[in-house]
Amino acid sequence: MVHSELSTASQDYLKVIWTAQEWTDEPLTVSALSMHMGFSPSSVSEAVKKLTGQGLLTHARYGSIALTEAGELAAVGMVRRHRLIETFLVEYLGYRWDEVHDEAEHLEHAVSDKMVDALAARLGHPVRDPHGDPIPARDGSYPALDAKRLSRCEPGTRGQVARVSDNEPDLLRYIAGLGLHLDTMVSVVQRQPYAGTITIEAGGRTLDLGLPAAEAIWILTAADTAAPPAL
Repeated sequence: MVHSELSTASQDYLKVIWTAQEWTDEPLTVSALSMHMGFSPSSVSEAVKKLTGQGLLTHARYGSIALTEAGELAAVGMVRRHRLIETFLVEYLGYRWDEVHDEAEHLEHAVSDKMVDALAARLGHPVRDPHGDPIPARDGSYPALDAKRLSRCEPGTRGQVARVSDNEPDLLRYIAGLGLHLDTMVSVVQRQPYAGTITIEAGGRTLDLGLPAAEAIWILTAADTAAPPAL
């Protein structure tokens, strides 16, 4: 099923299912999807039933939701559109990384495949968007990103900021205000799980991050890890 044959709602469902599974290995249920979509479980259940009937999803009764091969192809196409548009908005129109998600949500349904290809060419076929998310290629392939959440890194871990969740604009602004941009080098100094904080060093500064910020940041760890500095 090609992009033009899918309704806007169907496109949104497939993209959200794909991106939700991109961030976690946990099974995606109707209740979890309803939280991602912001719709009632009954509405989501009906949509899942429809998409399953179209051969785009598989859904075991009271079980997890998964994309079929056709569903994944359609979903990856939408992800490609979204992330290329975000990249264009930042690189050519001067948007900040916390401003592009909602704008891209609207534009991705309006642009043609030809325009998507033209955007990719004009941008030099980028492999990541402004938040570090991998951008799928035209054939549906996408670069692997072997990154891990900062919140799960042990003291002594060093690495570059590779990806930041774009779910909350306020959090993106906060992270940017700390100077934690893509490719920033960070070192984990200390974890305080009971306090819900993690102490890092970045750009010559020591920063205490709360769990929401640490969960939103993914890093590519360096091959060599240094011992944590003395406190």
